[in-house]
Amino acid sequence: MTTLVKARSSVPAHVAKDRVVQRLHEAEKALRVAAGIDQVRLIMDAAAAQEVFAKRQRLGEDVIAYAHTIKIRALARLGELLRDLEKRSTKHSTGGGSKGSTRTPLLGAPPTLADLGISKKVASVAQQLAALPASTREAIAQRETTIAQVRRETKAAELRRTINLPDAKFRVLYADPPWAYNDKADAGSVQSGGAEIHYPSMSIAQLCDMPIVSVCEDNAVLFLWVTSPLLFECAPVIKAWGFTYKASFVWDKVKHNMGHYNSVRHEFLLICTRGSCTPDHVQLFDSVQSIEKTLHSTKPEEFRNIIDVLYPHGKRLELFARRQVTNWAAYGNEAMAASA
Repeated sequence: MTTLVKARSSVPAHVAKDRVVQRLHEAEKALRVAAGIDQVRLIMDAAAAQEVFAKRQRLGEDVIAYAHTIKIRALARLGELLRDLEKRSTKHSTGGGSKGSTRTPLLGAPPTLADLGISKKVASVAQQLAALPASTREAIAQRETTIAQVRRETKAAELRRTINLPDAKFRVLYADPPWAYNDKADAGSVQSGGAEIHYPSMSIAQLCDMPIVSVCEDNAVLFLWVTSPLLFECAPVIKAWGFTYKASFVWDKVKHNMGHYNSVRHEFLLICTRGSCTPDHVQLFDSVQSIEKTLHSTKPEEFRNIIDVLYPHGKRLELFARRQVTNWAAYGNEAMAASA
């Protein structure tokens, strides 16, 4: 192993680069004519290996990008072949799909993913790619976007399309936006899903585009949840919605969460106003509220109670609500689904 490593490291960079490019050229040609799953999988694995090698040997972004392009194209082609295999498998297991047939194993059944040497994770990502428009697949191949980003944008578009803001004006707003984070799990031989497993997330730009100002009274207050990593990034959203930051509460969750720089056990509830909207009832609640967390992203009802005490007057709207609450209008896919 030591000899092999030394031999590789002794190859001049320009020679190693030429070799990688030549192999990628061969892989690209092979992909054009590849018809079987085994062939496409080998091409995908080869491109992924060359991408990793090019990164480690610092052969240049052009080579890395080239390897990535071949890998994604092969992965998309693999997804198409797996989709066709699944259709044949379903037809085979149902005896041709005739009415009343039962799914009984037959001789010569199509191979499983294990038989093909493909993991469920790779198969899932491949089929996700195959389901995308060709232009979107190529954008991913050219590193103009990622699968995770496309998935986020699709979910956010669905959220905006299926749920409309109420046709009314509100004085008190309470929002827990589905912030999108940058710690996507896109690395590795194939791209995988990011952290978007709990709800459809939205980027800062997407949140800014929401016409929240259209449902606000001239004098209104916004209570906005934001996590520590996004504390400064959320400023454009506050401005776009027509508010100005005034103060904040800190939710001490008691239990710790893993973070990149520290063990995070708090979250911020920012108080922002539009026009003149000081509290109706003067009661100085402690700015730090220690309440043990429960389910993911679920906020303690104590904070809503604080809002109701400070601002008992006026119409109230909860944005991105998970459920309907008495005396509160709700905007959110979960709340709408629950009330349907």
